[in-house]
Amino acid sequence: MATAPQAQGLPLFYNDLVPLNSNEHAKLKSKQLDNATFMLNQHAVPLTVEEFIMASRHYPIIFSAGDNPVPLALMGLNEGVNTFMDDKGQFTQAVYVPAYIRRYPFMLARLRPDSDELSLCFDPTCEALGEFKKGGEALFENAEPTEHTRAILKFCEEFEQAGAKTHSFIEELKKYELLMDGEVSIQQEGNENPFVYRGFMMINEEKLRDMRGDELRKMNQNGMLPLIYAHLFSLSLMRDLFAMQVQQGKMPQVTNAPVVN
Repeated sequence: MATAPQAQGLPLFYNDLVPLNSNEHAKLKSKQLDNATFMLNQHAVPLTVEEFIMASRHYPIIFSAGDNPVPLALMGLNEGVNTFMDDKGQFTQAVYVPAYIRRYPFMLARLRPDSDELSLCFDPTCEALGEFKKGGEALFENAEPTEHTRAILKFCEEFEQAGAKTHSFIEELKKYELLMDGEVSIQQEGNENPFVYRGFMMINEEKLRDMRGDELRKMNQNGMLPLIYAHLFSLSLMRDLFAMQVQQGKMPQVTNAPVVN
């Protein structure tokens, strides 16, 4: 999972990225956001494989289309629709919050394309950061990172490690050719034509069943099978997601869903 700024733009949620340092940010503080308005219109959020089991209880888990698929927690069936949030950026029910969201506004990023070194960076446009007179956790004390900052760094490092495991998982799926173009058809009562959701990838169950025993044993031993089945079982939540959008009046009358980016 790519987490550093790419040539085509910044990662999801981030408006800018600045390296954190004690010289320029000695007085900077961090506080919890009262809302998550930054993800109001996000219908899909990246997941790591370590989150599959928890996330599968709340969201359909799909894979983005293209040559470099990314696991996604689906929060809406259309661009700009997040069925789990109200218009004030508050979650409307108790659900698992993906690490990608919890990491914001911080992340580890590669500052130079010719170096593998990652630096702790932040989005300076985020309201969670500032030189607050009241409240907030200091990021530096006597020019040294505080315990709070070290905890942020540890979380971001663990996220990167989970991202590397996720990349390996995807590469294994591609090696066994287990990913296929996905399609889910949902029949809405009173409508003649079903709603067809496309533009994503999913595990090919037929190919999975036809795999050799030694291949399946290897996948079982390296922990891939539980992840695969968490994904497959989670797809049943597509219909719940559809029903939530209908209830919220957010479902357009179309038969082809937009492509998931």
